[in-house]
Amino acid sequence: MKEKILIIEDDPDISRILKDQLELDGYQVITALSGEEGLKQFEKFSPDLIVLDLNLPDIDGLKVCKLIREKSNIPIIMLTVRDSISDKLRGFECGADDYVTKPFEFLELVARIRVHLSRGKKEKPKIYDFGYIKLNTSKKEVYVNGKPIKLTRREFELLELLVSNAGRVLSREFIKSQLWSDKELYPWSRTIDVHIKKLREKIEPNPESPKLIITYPGVGYKFNPPK
Repeated sequence: MKEKILIIEDDPDISRILKDQLELDGYQVITALSGEEGLKQFEKFSPDLIVLDLNLPDIDGLKVCKLIREKSNIPIIMLTVRDSISDKLRGFECGADDYVTKPFEFLELVARIRVHLSRGKKEKPKIYDFGYIKLNTSKKEVYVNGKPIKLTRREFELLELLVSNAGRVLSREFIKSQLWSDKELYPWSRTIDVHIKKLREKIEPNPESPKLIITYPGVGYKFNPPK
């Protein structure tokens, strides 16, 4: 079965070129020229991945990303001319998995699409149950005190990395090497810190005094299993 890609891009030329090229690569592709249309196609098409432009004519791409994240953890690659660090941070905070700036090389975009789609295929089903918090890696589910918690794809991957190495301090460089490419994070980027903060807000009994995800200043982070 062909993997399905939804392209939400208001430039008809870029949209058409991407659709044609991705279909040649064997993907099933549908396009939307606005945020509203994109949200409708997301519900109808049930894509495996979304390529999302930020500068849409009706609903801002960041808003579209947030709305999709409320319902799904599928990979979202943002495609935009906005290339500042602050813009990228806002994109990741909204739940984006990747960020490609225009102009871009089509082969690079395809490579990123393949990476994000392949991650879900090679994951081995595993359940981590610590009582207070439980992860099901095959279903991408997290439960805190028995209640389901919504995480973005990247938040789940970060939590799974920490949990699978429970009791070990993971350096920022190690976390970056496992979850982000060199092109996604700059040496001074706070993206990892932002994701840690978001995770704590969702899983910690008291995010201001974390007990599960412990910070080791200048080193990294450790998942401390609840007792």
